[in-house]
Amino acid sequence: MSDNRISVAKTYKLYVDGKFPRSESGRTYPVTDSKGAFLANASHASRKDVRDAVVAARKAFGGWSGATAYNRGQVLYRVAEVLEGRREQFAAEVAASEGLPARKAQSVVDAAVDRWVWYAGWTDKIATVLGAANPVAGPYFSFTVPEPTGVVGVLAPQESSLLGLVSVVAPVLATGCTAVVVSSADRPLPAITLSEVLATSDVPAGVVNVLTGKASELGPWLASHGDVNALDPTGAGPLGRVEIAREAAGTVKRVLAVPEDEPDWTRRPDIARLRRYLEPKTVWHPQGV
Repeated sequence: MSDNRISVAKTYKLYVDGKFPRSESGRTYPVTDSKGAFLANASHASRKDVRDAVVAARKAFGGWSGATAYNRGQVLYRVAEVLEGRREQFAAEVAASEGLPARKAQSVVDAAVDRWVWYAGWTDKIATVLGAANPVAGPYFSFTVPEPTGVVGVLAPQESSLLGLVSVVAPVLATGCTAVVVSSADRPLPAITLSEVLATSDVPAGVVNVLTGKASELGPWLASHGDVNALDPTGAGPLGRVEIAREAAGTVKRVLAVPEDEPDWTRRPDIARLRRYLEPKTVWHPQGV
């Protein structure tokens, strides 16, 4: 092939309701690597795109939360399988986005796959670990059962384009919630590729919706949306989280408490992230029935 060939400049799209639409606004922005070289164009999501993504997530919530925990675990494990199958592509994108050496980028991808498998394994253990049988004085049983919160808005980490993204998205899905994710603005390519993995991994349409753009712009719109039940503001930054908390107060939604600085995503995950997306429900049942 000729060395003078001009490569095709890609324009990546959003991922909403299992499809890859362009932004309603028609806006795009250039994505560069850690040294400033052009990589691709990405769609710049608008407020209308946020609303469409929330509608898709709400529509998918009933089916995803109603699926058996075992089935959700199998679907999430399939995501890990496909993610590992595209290991080289993810490693190249992480290396370009974060400026990492090739070997380090591959270890980041491996950690992301392992993290996804870890959360997939928790799906059918959540009720046992976080549920309870309550002692009562009467001829009936009382159980506390954890139930998914609903639609969760996720502002993905800005620095860790893949491992951080997986660390905030996988627990949302493992608990039976659906997600509207705003990717890292400057490093969106791993999130876009993850969207392609999700689209081919048996994840139902609308369970995960990925928007590219600025968290400072899209975050407040997610926070003020009345059909979003919880919000993870990790990628908003300290000042952005103040505005998000103010906007979320109008609909009394749960805004997760996150560290002021981006955490070390290589640390071993814990069950606390799962607990954030669950609501306790008490069930009463007569004895002998």
